[in-house]
Amino acid sequence: MSQATDTTVREDGVIESVSGPVVTATDLDAKMNDVVYVGEDGLMGEVIEIEGNLTTIQVYEETSAVAPGEPVEGTGSPLSVDLGPGMLDSIYDGVQRPLDVLEDKMGSAFLDRGVDAPGIDLEKTWEFTPEVEEGEAVEAGDIVGSVPETPSIDHKVMVPPGYEGGEVVSIEPGDFTVEETVAELDTGEEIQMRQEWPVRQARPTEDKQTPTEPLTSGQRILDGLFPLAKGGTAAIPGPFGSGKTVAQQSLAKFADADIVVYIGCGERGNEMTEVIDDFPDLPDPQTGNALMARTCLIANTSNMPVAARESCVYTGITIAEHYRDMGYDVALMADSTSRWAEAMREISSRLEEMPGEEGYPAYLAARLSQFYERAGYFDNVNGTEGSISAIGAVSPPGGDFSEPVTQNTLRIVKTFWALDSDLAEKRHFPAINWDDSYSLYRDQLDPWFVENVAEDWPEQRQWAIDILDEDGELQEVVQLVGKDALPEDQQLTLEVARFIKEAWLQQNALHDVDRYCPPEKTYRILGAIQSFNDEATDALNAGVPIDEITGIDAVPRLNRIGTTPDDEVDEFVDELEADIEEQLRSLY
Repeated sequence: MSQATDTTVREDGVIESVSGPVVTATDLDAKMNDVVYVGEDGLMGEVIEIEGNLTTIQVYEETSAVAPGEPVEGTGSPLSVDLGPGMLDSIYDGVQRPLDVLEDKMGSAFLDRGVDAPGIDLEKTWEFTPEVEEGEAVEAGDIVGSVPETPSIDHKVMVPPGYEGGEVVSIEPGDFTVEETVAELDTGEEIQMRQEWPVRQARPTEDKQTPTEPLTSGQRILDGLFPLAKGGTAAIPGPFGSGKTVAQQSLAKFADADIVVYIGCGERGNEMTEVIDDFPDLPDPQTGNALMARTCLIANTSNMPVAARESCVYTGITIAEHYRDMGYDVALMADSTSRWAEAMREISSRLEEMPGEEGYPAYLAARLSQFYERAGYFDNVNGTEGSISAIGAVSPPGGDFSEPVTQNTLRIVKTFWALDSDLAEKRHFPAINWDDSYSLYRDQLDPWFVENVAEDWPEQRQWAIDILDEDGELQEVVQLVGKDALPEDQQLTLEVARFIKEAWLQQNALHDVDRYCPPEKTYRILGAIQSFNDEATDALNAGVPIDEITGIDAVPRLNRIGTTPDDEVDEFVDELEADIEEQLRSLY
């Protein structure tokens, strides 16, 4: 978190009352959303209400021992983030304070109040390479050069939004800090690598397009049945223990995105510790470099101040927008938006605002909309194209999807991945319920799958959906009369559905091979199951008993396709389909 460096901090207010993270001050000359420093310890806060001479402040740190009469210092600047090289491979708190820097500063993992540090290193030098020449005209948003931020990502240096622009009169390669001038314009404007941007304001774009390319996830149930578009929005609701965090982490590791921004919003500290410990050691399946080389982590755990939780999603989406402006595809994970909404509810109640449903503020739906609307596939002002795919986990109390956060999220997002505690208890992971989930991107993404994977992708997927629907109806009958009472063709449907669920929809996140499945492999696995169905139906029609059909030696190998190395799948499936055909036709 940062404020404008040329802003003079001034002491011009006095604390009147303190109620948790909400502090009321008098005689404070400030505007809405200005950052202020509260009390003798200089705790960071934000102005959220002004009424006459009274200013209400949301403090981002623990306010114990803060007392009336202590000073409040205004900055005149809104809550902003530092944007520049160095954000990747970093771990921040909810207001972009780098946790590793603060730990070194304090000598402890437990941070004192009032401690602060810039969001990016102001002293480190970066190797700048110009991409425009002297005499060339540039406008706000245009790319003037780049620096190798990590082995995976080149950071594009852009003319800041709001600049008038003009002809470049001075630009040269070299090593610079983020605050040194790398280019000068004939208007007198100077361009540095470091920018600042208010977190609650979306960065400008040229146009928002309809996304037509999927964000492939490596998860068969998502890519196969409920795909998400690059620039799309998705929600993962589910009760405690159903696998929300594991699903988000798998997406962060394997999603087909250039940049990953992972926001741990109010989650348990041990879960975020696992993320922080695991990510630096994970190899990037796309580049072979460390996964953190294209990842920015924002950790605001449940034991951190509640007010910072309310701002952390804005911090994350603003960082994502900056990389989108460079032409990158960004995947943003918010885990979880329920904790964010609970923070809004707590602050709203302390402000004595009129509560809405279940005590949440009346503006809950508007805040959720503002967050998800900043996702999308955009034409940037500099002529590049970039996207932000926003995936928010939702933690409904007791798994009740009718509660306000889930319902308001459903009205906004176009992809719904419903986690099911019953599937989790059966150790079926990902525990995504195929009956309750949906994707509204299917039709617009089908041409991509047809062109890049297989011409009959939509038909094959619809066949699987029909089998699963019929299986759901038959399971109700089985509960009453038993499987043996069903006709043999319906027993075959149950068997085929079992393979779809176990060999295709189920995936082992801990297996070196099965944890990631490319779309081509997803297609081949389902195709093998469909081939078995077709051959088994022919055998059944020829009078072969269902027990003999399901008892052939080749059938159990369907469950092994997922763990077969990707470069061996085609050969394995071809041999399996030939064996199934040969063994079944030998029965009649």
